[in-house]
Amino acid sequence: MAAEDRERWDARHAAVSAAGASDVPMPPDALRGREHLLPNGGRALDVACGRGTVAGWLAERGFVVDAVDISEAAVAAGAALAADRGVAERVRWWRYDLDAGLPGACAGPYDVVVCQRFRDPALYPVLAQRLAPGGLLVLTVQSVVGDEPGRFRASPGELLAAFAELTTLHHTESDGQASLLARRR
Repeated sequence: MAAEDRERWDARHAAVSAAGASDVPMPPDALRGREHLLPNGGRALDVACGRGTVAGWLAERGFVVDAVDISEAAVAAGAALAADRGVAERVRWWRYDLDAGLPGACAGPYDVVVCQRFRDPALYPVLAQRLAPGGLLVLTVQSVVGDEPGRFRASPGELLAAFAELTTLHHTESDGQASLLARRR
């Protein structure tokens, strides 16, 4: 990611922190209402974790989490959230440019891999490879389905095609968003 993108995300997350907004741990969008699909603990990877609300939610459910984001401000906010919730020791925070892939220390295998609101088709095979047998992939990206085309938007059927080797549990494409829940065989 270009330095200007990193600076833009840092500024955005710093502004949220400065405004005094309080973050609350919550499940990833695609898993809401389907929390029963979540394994009973283990290791989790939260890609493009932002302010750490999903990483914190997973840690509160007993997962040991690797959380990765380009923004230092986002990672700091996530670490503060985890500390406030008493799960700081369950989350490792990585400030890392995902355009370079994943940090080497995030090799997996993971029982849960989450990525929401970040789309990089070059990372799709890496996300699938990081899943443990029976591991759950939780993915939500912007989509052209029901919205305008754009460089950061998935084409129709993109997630199903990219993760065809996984067992699809739930898939939606509408209103400019595509989500996939899938399990590694």
